[in-house]
Amino acid sequence: MSTYMPSGVCSTKIEFLVEDNIVKEIQFQSGCSGNLQGISRLAEGMTVEEVINKLKGIRCGAKATSCPDQLAQALEQLASKNTLE
Repeated sequence: MSTYMPSGVCSTKIEFLVEDNIVKEIQFQSGCSGNLQGISRLAEGMTVEEVINKLKGIRCGAKATSCPDQLAQALEQLASKNTLE
């Protein structure tokens, strides 16, 4: 499991598992429970790129980011890290 500490949103931690470029599991700590469970279930089984393309840039009200956007950023960070290795 990878861990990402989001900023600018209600969620305080995102844990996710990626195997062979497929998002297998996502868990958000804090935030809007129902919405985050829904996002997690929809994104699980998708490729990293699919999740990033669908969620990147989503905003929450007047905030510059959102929990889905933070998940996309976490996956981008993981993808760039794996590219460097």
